[in-house]
Amino acid sequence: MNPLLETFNTKYTTAPFSKIKEAHFKPAFEEAIARAKVEINEITSTTEKATFENTIETLEFSGQSLERISAIFFNLNSAETNDEIQKIAQEVSPMLSEFANDIRLNKALFKRVKRVFEERDTLDLSPEQAMLLEKKYKGFSRNGANLNDADKEKLREIDKKLSKLSLKFGENVLAETNAYELHIKDENQLQGLPESAKEAAVLLAKQKEKEGWLFTLDYPSYIPFMTYADDRSLREQLSKAFGAKGFQENKYNNEEIVLQLIKLRHDRANLLGYKTHADFVLEERMAESPGKVLSFENDLLEKAKPAAEREFLQLVELAKNDGIVQLQKWDGAYYSEKLKKQLFDLDQEQLKPYFKLENVIDGVFTISNKLFGLNFNEISDIDKYHEEVMTYEVTDSKGDFIAVFYADFFPRPGKRNGAWMTSYKSQWKKNNENSRPHISIVCNFTKPTETKPSLLTFNEVTTLFHEFGHALHGMLANTTYPSLSGTSVYWDFVELPSQLLENWCYEKEALDLFARHYETNESIPMEMVQKIKDSSNFLEGMKTLRQLSFGLLDMAWHGAGESPETISSVKDYEMKAFADTQLYPDVAENCMSTSFAHIFQGGYSSGYYSYKWAEVLDADAFEYFKETGIFNKETARKFEENVLSQGGTEKPMTLYKRFRGKEPNNEALLRRAGLLEIAD
Repeated sequence: MNPLLETFNTKYTTAPFSKIKEAHFKPAFEEAIARAKVEINEITSTTEKATFENTIETLEFSGQSLERISAIFFNLNSAETNDEIQKIAQEVSPMLSEFANDIRLNKALFKRVKRVFEERDTLDLSPEQAMLLEKKYKGFSRNGANLNDADKEKLREIDKKLSKLSLKFGENVLAETNAYELHIKDENQLQGLPESAKEAAVLLAKQKEKEGWLFTLDYPSYIPFMTYADDRSLREQLSKAFGAKGFQENKYNNEEIVLQLIKLRHDRANLLGYKTHADFVLEERMAESPGKVLSFENDLLEKAKPAAEREFLQLVELAKNDGIVQLQKWDGAYYSEKLKKQLFDLDQEQLKPYFKLENVIDGVFTISNKLFGLNFNEISDIDKYHEEVMTYEVTDSKGDFIAVFYADFFPRPGKRNGAWMTSYKSQWKKNNENSRPHISIVCNFTKPTETKPSLLTFNEVTTLFHEFGHALHGMLANTTYPSLSGTSVYWDFVELPSQLLENWCYEKEALDLFARHYETNESIPMEMVQKIKDSSNFLEGMKTLRQLSFGLLDMAWHGAGESPETISSVKDYEMKAFADTQLYPDVAENCMSTSFAHIFQGGYSSGYYSYKWAEVLDADAFEYFKETGIFNKETARKFEENVLSQGGTEKPMTLYKRFRGKEPNNEALLRRAGLLEIAD
């Protein structure tokens, strides 16, 4: 029997990872697609008049087995992949794309959905039902239901190619990340590096049965080296390797894939009647149009650039003391850390002993308890996909079950870089049952060594809080329909809960709950907390410029309006997009786009601006918490009831205004970033 096709007879119906073999996936996908087709056929073959219940709701709850299998498979492909899983991904992605189009281009199904949509004003629907109906209708109308048969076939071909190419893009980036090693045998070359980084590098070398120290392109290895290593030539070597992912003359080169992806996305948008891919995407976002996004980004650019240029000059002056005439990208983190130490007497290495991973986890759990009454109980009786994964049962203040929570913190070869939140099962309500979600966060943090536990940098602490904010959005979901549940919201709204939670990392009241020295158990000293707060705006202009550069690059690829056929060089086009945000000299051997997984593999195409967009919301929201108290239960309740639990059941601004009582403006963000005076 195929465990993926049986009812999961497990605690909370969690995925039975230990029983699942690679060979189970493709047959499971094939069978689940067949079952889902039968369910669709039942909707279209009925002679009954199309109603909200027999068409929209039935469609919403169809294909649940397929969705569950897809969640398990594609999450593993990101967090615990191998050659076999990647091969299966290339085989099943076109099948899934084909099936999605079978639904979206099904004339009989669209006819029934359209009929209900046209009668919507007479149906007395709740806001959530109205949103589901609109979403279902647009799912057809925005994806080819009104096309003629020839164009529908073109759309199918485009979608099949897109699904394969984005997978291949990600596989190439992972392969390049795994292929590179900086192997050092002479300890003199490690001057400046903290003991923790050297110890981790020894451990890495031992694991690969090598002498000396090993550094890789995984963030916990790469970032300390770039921040602390005195050897400039080695920083250059590592930086260039990092920036060359997907841009080298080998089988993992992504240049042609980037050009194909943007052409196919452009063609798809044109076929559907949109000027650009960005026009298509942004129609279903808070920002609404490429013009609005560019106006938003350029407004922030105007305010941040003078600050960024001043900050850059500070780094240039500091580097001159070491005889460096031209500051390069591989000098940035190194001299930023030196400047921070000089200005604030703050060293990341001094902070790390206070941020033992287990303590930070306890801290984010305690803060969630104080705000939302959640309890986290580590359990060992549900399956894991890797032994390092931690599993928790989440309950509310009454002891009722809320969610299953998986946490996966350390890098390994089968795991892509970065940090993300995902779901193995959505939340929904059906037949008087509130079916609860299974939520996961995946990170790449510093591993424990032979002598020290996992001690996080402050950046890693904020990353954990960020992903946990997303997790709360998933865990506290309380909607009827799975496609509107949890993080199923407009993309430029999804970062609000994650970025909001980061704010607690800077507050003494919150830090006192978990920031304790791993050896002495002493609380983090007040002067250190003050230094963290004082330095929170450090190089904010440069950080803003960097984020804007990524957003502007994304919009250049997807919203510029010019035909992608005119673009012959990925690198040259990227350089044009970076022109207004560039501070460092270009590195000829490097290219950002060829490893920009957010927009070419993940779901952020035409959406990278949303990080900054959501910062406006989160700064405004946190001002409200500051006004009422950062652990004020009433404010937290309003945020949970109007944002976290509501998912995508109503328009984001409607939900936000219900929580905050007003629309946000960017003044709170500029105030927090210390850019308001500069702007004035």
